[in-house]
Amino acid sequence: MKNLIEEFFKKMEIPVVVENMEEKDSIYFVNLKTKETNLVLGPGGKILGEIEHLLNSLLKKRIDQSAKLDLDVLGYKKKKIEYLKELAKNLANEVALTKKEKILPPMSAKERKIIHLEISKRDDVITESIGEEPNRKVVIRPKIISNINNNQS
Repeated sequence: MKNLIEEFFKKMEIPVVVENMEEKDSIYFVNLKTKETNLVLGPGGKILGEIEHLLNSLLKKRIDQSAKLDLDVLGYKKKKIEYLKELAKNLANEVALTKKEKILPPMSAKERKIIHLEISKRDDVITESIGEEPNRKVVIRPKIISNINNNQS
């Protein structure tokens, strides 16, 4: 696995070091270290996602059909997930207070899922995805709670 990753980047002429690699349930979590961070990440981590996709294709063909690779560079993905969770919490608080919906900028499916999951823990706001790819967005709305009393005589 490590050899496959290093060989891939060597052919791209991008020096990387596999800083650590952990396997859990056939998913290999790999953190890379490189001086070419911006080149490997690309805008919003898009190139990293494409590289991960290519490496997963190679992994399935060469090593293990059931294995999956989760590639990160200097903890970028972990930081991005924490940022999105914090953003979701802050915007949910604002929506709950103002009772006005918030529309987030377009996000990838993975990013939208993080927002949806974080807000699903709350009972005062809801989320919905709107629009078409690649401009699909998350909307955070106040939850309308019905105050109907079931009076029984």
